Amino acid sequence: MIAIIGSGRVGTSIALQLISRELDDITLVDIVKGLSHGEALDLGHTASEMGSDVSVSGSNDYADMKGASIVIVTAGLARKPGMSRLDLTMKNAEIIKSVSVEIKRYTPDSKIIVVTNPLDAMTYVALKATGFARSRVFGMGGMLDLSRLKYALALKLGMSRASIRALVIGEHGDNMVPLARYASVGGIPITSLLSKSDLNEANEDARKIAAEVITLKGATNFAPANGVAGMVESITRDRKTLIAASAYLEGEYGVKGICIGVPVILGRNGIEKIVEIELNEEEKSGFMQGVKVLKEVVSKIAL
Repeated sequence: MIAIIGSGRVGTSIALQLISRELDDITLVDIVKGLSHGEALDLGHTASEMGSDVSVSGSNDYADMKGASIVIVTAGLARKPGMSRLDLTMKNAEIIKSVSVEIKRYTPDSKIIVVTNPLDAMTYVALKATGFARSRVFGMGGMLDLSRLKYALALKLGMSRASIRALVIGEHGDNMVPLARYASVGGIPITSLLSKSDLNEANEDARKIAAEVITLKGATNFAPANGVAGMVESITRDRKTLIAASAYLEGEYGVKGICIGVPVILGRNGIEKIVEIELNEEEKSGFMQGVKVLKEVVSKIAL
């Protein structure tokens, strides 16, 4: 069973993605009375029409997620127009700490995927509050950043998005680090198809697009849901996919004591390996800027 904590737009969009992929039964948990039950009914009706036999239930009691193998955390305050991810830190940290206590109590063997913003800081809070191994607590950010980068690159290229292979590491937010040197289109290095100027513009578009979506519709939900579903699928089907996820570093990339986006192998056991790749000076500078920001943030969180 997969538990989703939070039945707002992101949590229910994730549930719909999981239903379409038929990965496991789902339990929605939310503190708002009746909300998760109503969403579960609506999703269940959708599953029926889709021909999916995934069972969806709703609850206001954390005890009902007992036995879940994966817990997806979307609970928290939404980012509002003009508000940075880092502005949310102190408010959402308290929520994630309280949720983590319940996860540890009822699903002590689960793997946790954190979606709540600011993503890297909240992943750190969940890891420390549960005391779980770092292989079992990770954040979704890199998958969402990648989807935005691929969108921007496809517009520049005028080619199918399906042909693009790319990677984004670093802080989920303003300090994301798109790795153009590692990107390709149908096996052709993207640096031979786009100028440095075009690549820089695509990178900047990927950074800014989240704020634009939030200004226009209030929150992002479909793209994050797709990213989470991809992570869940890699775990439940033991695909050992190489993706970027927010992971706790213990010396990798010369960094210790924070969660930040890096390439990982994701399989049945959660993070099975953190993959270290060579960064040039420009890439390393961007990555370390995110490290600096996150270290400042987590130093202010009381755990």
